[in-house]
Amino acid sequence: MTNDLKKVIIIGAGAAGCFAAIEIKRLRPDVQVTLVEKGKRPLAKVAITGGGRCNLTNSFAQVKSMEHVYPRGHRLMKKLFHHFSHEDAYDWFEKSGIRLTTQEDECVFPQSQDAMEIVNNLLWQIRKSGVQILTETKAEVLQQKEDEFVLITNKGELRGDKVLVATGGHPSATGYEFLSILDIELIPLQPSLFSFCLDNAKLKELMGTVVKEAQVSLPGTKLKAEGALLITHWGISGPAALKLSSYAARILAEKNYVADISIKWLCEDQQDIQEELYELSIRNSDKKVTSVYPQAFNARLWAHLISRSSISPDARWKALNGKDMNRLLNTLTNDTYHMTGKNRFKDEFVTSGGVSLNSLNQKTLEAKNHKGLYFAGEVTDVDAITGGFNLQAAWTMGHVAAQGICKENE
Repeated sequence: MTNDLKKVIIIGAGAAGCFAAIEIKRLRPDVQVTLVEKGKRPLAKVAITGGGRCNLTNSFAQVKSMEHVYPRGHRLMKKLFHHFSHEDAYDWFEKSGIRLTTQEDECVFPQSQDAMEIVNNLLWQIRKSGVQILTETKAEVLQQKEDEFVLITNKGELRGDKVLVATGGHPSATGYEFLSILDIELIPLQPSLFSFCLDNAKLKELMGTVVKEAQVSLPGTKLKAEGALLITHWGISGPAALKLSSYAARILAEKNYVADISIKWLCEDQQDIQEELYELSIRNSDKKVTSVYPQAFNARLWAHLISRSSISPDARWKALNGKDMNRLLNTLTNDTYHMTGKNRFKDEFVTSGGVSLNSLNQKTLEAKNHKGLYFAGEVTDVDAITGGFNLQAAWTMGHVAAQGICKENE
């Protein structure tokens, strides 16, 4: 069969959906492709990602394992990267006329530092290839009949030979209601990539303070994350906190976002930190402990950490005894705060959960029990930490789904 393929419906005009549309038309220019988008504009999330600069992928140079960046879906992503990797994505966009740059943190951006360059380029390719885009069109019910799919929307019916669902992540299961009459296994949805609300007023007074290299962990688990840490008026944010929120998304949801969070303020071995403290005390024995401190901190944060260690701000280094030094060391390596809730990270909402990967063909992303129905992007149970990894998953899965859709049925 299919050289019979005539019509493809793609639900969701985000990164995965738009990328797949372009790839389908590249492989099969004769096929009619219709993009259905409930919002007013396609690629709205791409336009704001990376603070409006579009962190579209990562060099993966610092990635030790796929599990480190894809807490959910790492095995699948490892397989799919054999078909379309971060290197392939880099080449794809450069060949499309977009010059890219890789930052020191290995995040890849357009040289223009403007997300709209990515958006406009993709939309130009979509329109040039003849893809039809229907905006403000909400998918209400998807039905599978003998030889076609029927999509009922708020603006009428659409019919297609194959359907790709690429609706992105959702804060609740209502985003998947149009699939309700189909036998699709869904993993419970939980937010990912959020900052932590902490109940310590003294810490929150230090809002705006950044520690370039810190480690945040969830006591009682092996989950931890390193990176820059930002103190905010509600608690903590920054790459370290956001990574931990991704790793611990499901555990924290079970705890209703009430838990202890431990901060290691210096990303060094405990022995090295201990030696650094003793060197400070020897070289500055007559000075106040609040006046001399590691370069990683500013005076306000150091004063807070001294207070957390139950050391007087007027104390001299030479007056600290072994117990004082041990308390200070413990504060620097295991400073525990109480989390009282989560705070959404900007507008870059990411969801863990979605369509179960067990229900999909791992090579094509086609639903095992609904021939002709495909899934790509965050609608599946795949999500990543910050750094361009979520968009890379969208490009990879969009490409693989397009290949599957255009492949002749056996």
